[in-house]
Amino acid sequence: MPPSEFEKFHALNKGTSEFLRSVQAWRIAVIFFQSNSSTRLGYAHDMSSSPADLVLERLAAGELAATDLEVAAGEVVCLSGASGSGKTRLLRAVADLEPHAGQVRLGELQRDVLPASQWRAKVMLVAAESQWWFDTVGEHFCRPVPEILDALGLPADAGGWQVSRLSSGEKQRLALARTASCGPSALLLDEPTANLDADSTRKVESWLIGWIRQQQLPTLWVAHDAEQIARVADRHFVIRNGGLEPV
Repeated sequence: MPPSEFEKFHALNKGTSEFLRSVQAWRIAVIFFQSNSSTRLGYAHDMSSSPADLVLERLAAGELAATDLEVAAGEVVCLSGASGSGKTRLLRAVADLEPHAGQVRLGELQRDVLPASQWRAKVMLVAAESQWWFDTVGEHFCRPVPEILDALGLPADAGGWQVSRLSSGEKQRLALARTASCGPSALLLDEPTANLDADSTRKVESWLIGWIRQQQLPTLWVAHDAEQIARVADRHFVIRNGGLEPV
């Protein structure tokens, strides 16, 4: 008796899930052997790459005009602006997730010479609304990072949590821990504390700044809160009238 359409769909879905899990396992294995095994300070980083500046050259996306910007290794550049001004679109263009013109490079490494997936593994975007593909938190991590979880106010067993039970604040902190577990070389942060209370926000800010400085990660950080910007930014630009205006 030939399989029903439901049976075909179930088999296809099962095969897709198994494929995704095998890809994740392979990626975790590769990054594990490339990464620094020490997380004494609660930080993780790919030590095979040296600190490098993140450079935007005539980058234009949507209403944002051609923009030049250099973010030094270990520097935090905050971006603010009215809703719809292009803050998120700029981050997505840097990550090669949005149609755009211009060029981006990390040190001497031009983005265009790398497959998109490899570029995004180096220049990691932490979106305001994080995406989760597997059933449990730990399946999304490149390696266990209990020290980072602790620094973010999360228990060491959070990797075993079901994604379906996570609050918005837990997702936001776990997305940062997930990113750190994979050892990026640059960060694109889209309102990384928007769903957190004041105490959690300060804790996350403290950990983030320590990680960014210690690992010398050039960082673009979208934020609305003027007080937060004053605490974390080395430089601050407002996106206005299609361009970046220094504050």
